[in-house]
Amino acid sequence: MTSMDLPERDAMEFDVVIVGAGPSGLAAAIRLKQIAAEKGQEISVVVLEKGSEVGAHILSGAVVDPIGVDALLPGWRDEADHPFKTKVNDDRFYLLGPAGGVRLPNFFMPKLMGNHGNYIVSLGNVCRWLAQKAEALGVEIYPGFAAAEVLYDDAGKVIGVATGDMGVHKDGTPGPNFQRGMALYAKYTLIGEGVRGSLAKELIGRFDLSKDSDVQKFGIGIKELWQIDPAKHAQGLVQHSFGWPLGNKTGGGSFLYHLEDNQVAVGFVVHLNYSNPHLSPFEEFQRFKQHPLVKSTFEGGKRIAYGARAITEGGYQSVPKLTFPGGALIGCAAGFVNVPRIKGSHNAVLTGMQAAEAAAAALAEGRAHDELSAYENGWRASAVGKDLKTVRNVKPLWSKLGTFVGIPLGALDMWTNELFGFSVFGTLKHGKTDAASLKPAAECKPIAYPKPDGKVSFDRLSSVFLSSTNHEENQPVHLKVKDLALQASSELGVFGGPSARFCPAGVYEWVTEGGAAPRYVINAQNCVHCKTCDIKDPNQNINWTVPEGAGGPNYPNM
Repeated sequence: MTSMDLPERDAMEFDVVIVGAGPSGLAAAIRLKQIAAEKGQEISVVVLEKGSEVGAHILSGAVVDPIGVDALLPGWRDEADHPFKTKVNDDRFYLLGPAGGVRLPNFFMPKLMGNHGNYIVSLGNVCRWLAQKAEALGVEIYPGFAAAEVLYDDAGKVIGVATGDMGVHKDGTPGPNFQRGMALYAKYTLIGEGVRGSLAKELIGRFDLSKDSDVQKFGIGIKELWQIDPAKHAQGLVQHSFGWPLGNKTGGGSFLYHLEDNQVAVGFVVHLNYSNPHLSPFEEFQRFKQHPLVKSTFEGGKRIAYGARAITEGGYQSVPKLTFPGGALIGCAAGFVNVPRIKGSHNAVLTGMQAAEAAAAALAEGRAHDELSAYENGWRASAVGKDLKTVRNVKPLWSKLGTFVGIPLGALDMWTNELFGFSVFGTLKHGKTDAASLKPAAECKPIAYPKPDGKVSFDRLSSVFLSSTNHEENQPVHLKVKDLALQASSELGVFGGPSARFCPAGVYEWVTEGGAAPRYVINAQNCVHCKTCDIKDPNQNINWTVPEGAGGPNYPNM
C-alpha cells in the first residue's frame, strides 16, 4: 500500500504540542498552563510520550540540582508526596587505579561541583510526579504514542506532528489490525525527545540549526539499580570517580548514589569519542564494578534494574539554534547537559519553562507558526547559559589532552571562570564528531574482557531482561541501515564490527554460517533506545527511528 492509498489520519488541534514527557516537556506543559491561569488565557496543551507510561523511558543517575523545580513549583517542599526523598549529605571524588584509588579533597573542587543541597532521585519518578501536576492543570498526556513524523505546511513551517501507524507488518504492509497514526496540529510544537531524538535530528538538518555551532558530542551512560545489604548502605552518599578501567585517552567516569530503601544506583559513562573500535562500554562498566573500592558495596546484594542512554556532552558551544518556524527544541534534544557535574535535568526544566513563556507570549499576540525568537535570544544570558559557559572547556581539554592532564586543566579553567568570569583558553572547539573518532581495527589493540561472575558483573542479555524491553516482533525494524554493502565493507571490514560492542543491549551481530559471508543481524527487540548506534556508527549508516506504539524499555524507577 502506497502513501496515496492510505486512509486519512484523524486529526486534533492544539495551541501547543509537546513531544516527550521528560523534564523539559512536562515543565513546558506546566508553565504554559500556569501562565494561562495567571493571564486568563485559554491554552490547549498536549504531550506525546513514546514510552508505555510517563517515566518508562527515563534513565538518569540522578543527582538533581533543584533550581529548576524551585522555579517551576516554588512550594513543592511543603508537599508530602514529592519524589525528592534523599538529600546529598556526603560527597566524594576518587581517582581510580587498577588496585586502589585516591580520594580527592573536596576543597580542590570548584564550588559548582559540590552536591550538598542537591537530591538523589529516580528521574523517572520525578517525571511521573510532574505528569500528575500537569494533568491537574488540564494538560492532556498520551503515553504509548510515538511522534514519528513532523508535519509542515506549504511554506515549510512546522504545523505539528503525526504519531506512527500501528499494526504494520515487518515488510511494511498493513496487517489486519492496521491503524493509521493521528495528526496533531499546533500553533507551536516543542520538541523534548531527549538525546538524539529522531524528530530533532530531522529538524536540525532541515533548518540547518547547527550551522553556527560546534559539533555535538556524546557519551553513553549505563546504569544499574541495586538493593544492597543495609549494613553497607549510607543514604545520601554520592560518589564519583574517573580513571580505571578507562585509559588516559578514553574519557568517562562513574557514579554511586545511595538512595532511600537500601538502594544504590551505579552507573558508568564512556565518552563516545573513543578511538579503539574493540572497546565495549558495557564491558568496561562490568570491569568497573569489580574494583576493590566498588565491589564490596554490591556483594550479597541484588541487581533489580538495568538500562542505558546516550548523553549530550558538547555543552555551551554545541547547542544548536533552538527555534525554527513553528516551534523549538527544549532540554536534551538541544543538549544542555553540564558534563563535569553530570547534570542536565535542571537545565531541561528551565529551558522547557523558557520556551513555554515565549510560546505563551506569542499566543497572546495572536501569532502562530513563526519563530519564538525570545527563547533563542535569551537562554545564554539565563541561568542555563551561565551554568554551561563556566564549564565549556572541560570536555575539549579532556578530549585533546587525556584524563591526567585534561581534567586538572579543566578544573583550573572552571576556577578561573568561577572566580574571575573569564577563561584563559577562550572557548575551545571539540574537533571531530564521535563517529569520525574511530580508528581502523588493525591500528588498535584488541581488549580481552573477563567473563562475568553472575554476582557483580553480568552479560548483556540478562541485563536487557531487567530493562523489561519489549517490541512487537512483526513490526518493521526501527533501526534503519542505509547501505548494507557499506556496513560489510567498512563497519566490519575496516573497523571490525564495533556496533556489536558499542551497543549495550546486544542488538547488532555479525553472524557467519557455513562458510558464507558474514551476515548483519539486527535484534531490534533488544533495543533500549539509547541511540548510541545512531551516534557512533563510523559511516553514519544507521538511523534510529521510533518503533511502533509503546515499544522499548519499561523502567520502573530509573
